[in-house]
Amino acid sequence: MEQQLQWPPVLTTLGFGVLACNTGLAVYSSWGDAGSVAFALLADAALLLLFLCLRQWQRAGGGGRGGATSKIKAAVWALTTLLTAMFASRVAPLMPPVVAALVWTMAAATVAAGFWALFLSNPI
Repeated sequence: MEQQLQWPPVLTTLGFGVLACNTGLAVYSSWGDAGSVAFALLADAALLLLFLCLRQWQRAGGGGRGGATSKIKAAVWALTTLLTAMFASRVAPLMPPVVAALVWTMAAATVAAGFWALFLSNPI
């Protein structure tokens, strides 16, 4: 059965609209700082790619160990790892050293748990 291309739900469209406005404001307010502008644009690009990957995964039927599904899961894990590392790298320098170490430890645990959940666990 062939699925037709469907428009995203209203809340998804609204969410991406809010994200685009927020990114525009972030870029505008940090225009002199190239690192902050790049961070905002890269984070949005990663979120958009993650959303598209998750839609493909949903269309492919979710779980399973097929070739296409494994590639989508790898892309989802890589994008979530990128976002986790990006945000940890922005938050950790603002914290005292002990809390910064905790931020990086939690980021590493999140990445490891995501890898386990996507690739190593046996879904029922």
